[in-house]
Amino acid sequence: MTWLEWYNGLEKPSWTPEPSTIGTIWQVLYPIIIVSFGVVFLQVARRKLPLMVGVPFAINLVANLVFTPIQFGLRNLPLAALDILIVWGTILWMMASIWKHIRWVAVAQMPYFVWVSIATVLQLSITWWNWTS
Repeated sequence: MTWLEWYNGLEKPSWTPEPSTIGTIWQVLYPIIIVSFGVVFLQVARRKLPLMVGVPFAINLVANLVFTPIQFGLRNLPLAALDILIVWGTILWMMASIWKHIRWVAVAQMPYFVWVSIATVLQLSITWWNWTS
């Protein structure tokens, strides 16, 4: 069974976006993430920002990158739910840690935070409905 067949077979809320819509949203978000994270990582590497400012960005990047393999490769809904909660929480941590240093980077995370908030509710709903049945 392909990942799409598996995903389509899951119980989901009526407001679940189509996979193509989700892909389009990420196509908008990834350039924002690449530029803003790149600035942070570069400034940390140059020692113009404290290492601890970069920690939530690094954790977020790893958690974001492993979500798809967990969700669609392993097809592990509870682990994917935990992972997306880490992504969501680290966005808040990122915004708080960078705010006093580079405010535009914090503000640039708002679309990412809004989407991941929606995706988190969606993932938790899918996990609950399919894991408990």
